[in-house]
Amino acid sequence: MHSLTFVIGTGRSGSTALSRILNSHPDVLSLNEYMASVGEASFPEGPLPGAEFWETLFRPTPYFTGMLRSGVPMQEFLYTRAPGRYAPETTGIPALSLMVLPHLTDDPDGLLDEIRAAVVEWPERAAAAHHEALFEWLGARFGRTAVVERSGYSTGWVPQLRTAFPYAKFVHLFRDGPDCALSMSRHSGYRVISLLREIRELTGVESLGDLTAEQVRALPPELAPLLGERFDPALVRDRSYPLRQFGDLWSELVAQGVRFLDDLPEGQHMTLGYEDLLDTPHEELARLAAFVGVEPDPGWLAGACAQLDHGRRGSARKQLADAEFDELRERCTAGTLALRAAARHSA
Repeated sequence: MHSLTFVIGTGRSGSTALSRILNSHPDVLSLNEYMASVGEASFPEGPLPGAEFWETLFRPTPYFTGMLRSGVPMQEFLYTRAPGRYAPETTGIPALSLMVLPHLTDDPDGLLDEIRAAVVEWPERAAAAHHEALFEWLGARFGRTAVVERSGYSTGWVPQLRTAFPYAKFVHLFRDGPDCALSMSRHSGYRVISLLREIRELTGVESLGDLTAEQVRALPPELAPLLGERFDPALVRDRSYPLRQFGDLWSELVAQGVRFLDDLPEGQHMTLGYEDLLDTPHEELARLAAFVGVEPDPGWLAGACAQLDHGRRGSARKQLADAEFDELRERCTAGTLALRAAARHSA
């Protein structure tokens, strides 16, 4: 493996398009939503044999399974567009299969079988070493030398990723605050995130895994099912979600990303603004390629630029009334100031 890079950010910031662009580079192994899929369960403390590591890759992600079974899909769920042998209602869709493998191949079930055959034979070792071995295996399988993992809503992962992979590089991808927050407010995944944050605020727990049975019983009846196998989709689809809370979320995540990456050594991190990518795509993508450790092939650059959607710029200003826009922009102030301070620091 030539290099390992994590693209972190708020999500809803052009990151899915960036994964497609990276995947089109002949030397980049693009791991789309890998961390979002395998989660903390794939980083247990202490060593584990290959068979146990495989289970962390295969076991369906509860959060996404609950959304699928409740009729609240996300456009990021690639496997459901061309389903194979796995289904959410019966087997559940394996963690790697829902978003990671369909990004790499038209035969995710076949690739999953190949991975299983390799991984279950691996010796006992730390989880990070297993992940590294899997990245190496996939890189060899697809003839790629640079690994780039990209998950939305991922700024909180940075401390753990730095510990697990101290040599890894990080790209902080961000988008204009009001535009990103408005996109969050209309996305089913972020609506569920908003509801889960509401549960944490009501109970005072840091993690939903810390909830006691008594705390769950005391939750409002419409929120408690979110912690189970299914819930009423109307809660996500029809509930009124104040825009200001997504502005707050954007600011929180952006400031978190800036704070974490500011502690990294020079040369181990870079920032990438979505609007900068739209304004000067050749220059920004060439800069990204150099940072990742691959050549900015002219053919790749031309194809990549064609994938960028310029119509998303300024969506909040175009679609919101002046008062709504002004309030949302105010809620994004803290994140905007954090980005400006980081830009001055790196200048």
